[in-house]
Amino acid sequence: MNIFDPQIVAAFLTLSALEIVLAIDNLIFLSVLTQKLPPDQAQRARVVGLAGALVLRLLLLASIVWITRLTAPIFVYGDWAVSWRDVILAGGGLFLLYKGTFEIHDSVEGEDAGGPKGPGASFAMVIAQIMVLDIVFSLDSVITAVGMVDQFAVMAAAVIVAIAVMVVAAKPVGDFVANHPTVKMLALSFLLLVGVALVADGLHFHIPRGYIYFAIAFSAGVEALNLLAARRRKAKRAAG
Repeated sequence: MNIFDPQIVAAFLTLSALEIVLAIDNLIFLSVLTQKLPPDQAQRARVVGLAGALVLRLLLLASIVWITRLTAPIFVYGDWAVSWRDVILAGGGLFLLYKGTFEIHDSVEGEDAGGPKGPGASFAMVIAQIMVLDIVFSLDSVITAVGMVDQFAVMAAAVIVAIAVMVVAAKPVGDFVANHPTVKMLALSFLLLVGVALVADGLHFHIPRGYIYFAIAFSAGVEALNLLAARRRKAKRAAG
């Protein structure tokens, strides 16, 4: 394989861009999930969890025959054919809906509901959730990669680049979300949005990802303006 072949380079760049864009969902989940860990464990959980996710992704890519069978029907009910891909996406979406709703309740009413907040998550549980949800988020991109490129090395390189970007971005994103409660609430609402999209995909009602990312980008832009306005008000009060 000639790594300087224009087709190989184009495929690598395309897959890398696809993996990085799809990593947005994972970063949001990652930033929320690791907040319940002590600060000294949070970054380690991000690195270990993403390293484990990388191994699982590479194993998925290596199991090309098994991946192609994920889209084959396991049973048919009338005109509705259900595959393992549908089951995985719908199950992952339902988990995100549960997790997002639970975290919103815990953030808003956890301290005021007549009792202490729930215990922090264990390190092992956080690692396991990061790895499992990464597979759910990346399933479509892995199937797409298998359909686009025949060379395992190209697919693996694109996945490694995406995971490396996530490792670098995870701590700044996590710290920013932790320091701004409104941003955390917005991130949790994104989890609900992504969860609905995954369940819809599992039920064969595809929501174009462009709509999801536009909604996320628009909401993030509005929140950025709110934070900027709040910072200016704070500066004026300090100056006055």
